[in-house]
Amino acid sequence: MKELLKHLAYTGIGVAFLTKDKIEALKDDLVKRGQIQEDEGNEFVQELVKKSASIKDSLDLKISRIIEREIKNLDIPTNADFENLRRQVEELQIALNKNPAA
Repeated sequence: MKELLKHLAYTGIGVAFLTKDKIEALKDDLVKRGQIQEDEGNEFVQELVKKSASIKDSLDLKISRIIEREIKNLDIPTNADFENLRRQVEELQIALNKNPAA
């Protein structure tokens, strides 16, 4: 029964987007209905909170990588590109100020 509940929670509820409060409420409901014991429920909450954080971190990393890849594919200048151009312009301005006749 415990494994079935874990499986349902991981897949059916969308554990990545559950808050600890919602996980606690789910546990309280399952304990109230007698489907799990209180100690099992506490373990269940800890596992789901850890799993939720892990999934969120993994999802954030994947999304960041996809965004970076797509920005490169679109050939959109980055902040580093703008900073490099700004530095080059400043260097050119300094060079022109040193040689006004040029």
